[in-house]
Amino acid sequence: MEYKARFEAAVDQVKAEGRYRVFADLRRQRGDFPHATWRAPDGADKDIIIWCSNDYLGMGQHPCVIEAMHKAIDAVGAGAGGTRNISGTTRYHVELEEEISDLHGKDGALLFTSGYIANEATLATLAKILPGCIFFSDALNHASMIEGIRRAGTPKHIWRHNDLEHLEELLAAAPVDAPKVIAFESVYSMDGDVSDISQVCDLAKKYGAITYLDEVHAVGLYGARGAGIAERDGVMDRVDIINGTLGKAFGLMGGYVSASAAMIDAIRSHAPGFIFTTSLAPTLAAGAIASIRHLKQNNALREKHQERALRLKTLLREAGLPLMPSQTHVVPLLVGDPVACKAVTDELLTSYGIYVQPINYPTVPRGTERLRLTPSPLHDDALMAALIDALQVVWARLGIAARAA
Repeated sequence: MEYKARFEAAVDQVKAEGRYRVFADLRRQRGDFPHATWRAPDGADKDIIIWCSNDYLGMGQHPCVIEAMHKAIDAVGAGAGGTRNISGTTRYHVELEEEISDLHGKDGALLFTSGYIANEATLATLAKILPGCIFFSDALNHASMIEGIRRAGTPKHIWRHNDLEHLEELLAAAPVDAPKVIAFESVYSMDGDVSDISQVCDLAKKYGAITYLDEVHAVGLYGARGAGIAERDGVMDRVDIINGTLGKAFGLMGGYVSASAAMIDAIRSHAPGFIFTTSLAPTLAAGAIASIRHLKQNNALREKHQERALRLKTLLREAGLPLMPSQTHVVPLLVGDPVACKAVTDELLTSYGIYVQPINYPTVPRGTERLRLTPSPLHDDALMAALIDALQVVWARLGIAARAA
């Protein structure tokens, strides 16, 4: 067996399809987001503007977060020291789970090392707790949800994206006495559209299902206290399990689920992805506590974020650039070809100091390759004007305007 050749061939295939990814070597500048430094291939450091960060509000740079993390590392050191069961539960972890429970109006919460792991571990574990369980999954659910449902090994049905009539058809055809889990997202991160949580909950009640809602691209950003779309729409109490992340709007790292005390205790006791993983560093938990508390009380930051997203969409439309429909802060710009998408982002970075990653298959379907812009409250009018000017020049230079439109 020629192992090396096999690995090289696997990479060559990705390169041939035009979707080989190159990491950008970045150094963020504390207190000056979205400014950063990029280490170019020639070894030179160049100043850039980040336009694709999931640190949607810049909380990873916020003084209250940094101060809390400094205090925690000075008080208790670096690592947690073990799994949650073996010395890895600290006062910071307990307080963070209490903050999350309060945020979502639930009796309990459970921390994981990432939102991906929270989804994968929880959904797979639900099948252990609910033998014979049937999953109903939105067609555009995140890879972590798909993997969790796959690992569950129980029957599943994929309903057409946001098509509630199709979901009801599938629910109606399922055995009445079978446990059912409806898994969906609030904000779909690549298109920026939103689900109708209330109607999904109506169907869950009608057909005896529980609801599992991924709010990772909404927590911190929507609702009076930043609990997400379910809070904004007044239906948070109707959702059984809410998944969220600490790695996006809250600006740190980690994921969680929040639900009833009984559900959380069962997941805590049965999920291998929780039981056998070293817990988050206390300093991360401390930073997350500070971030959540700040955003619970700071709706002005969310309002500014929405204003910035709307402003950028308006500028893109006025410039005649191919903005895709979006109901949220996600601003997708269609390219429609993986090679062209990579060429656009390379040119923006090297010639204009604008960093945005190409979004290609398998993250999005082939033929819908795009730029995914994420304006923050700190992207001012001057930065937006520079972005629009650069996009117009690059679009014209590479001759992709007609194809994208």
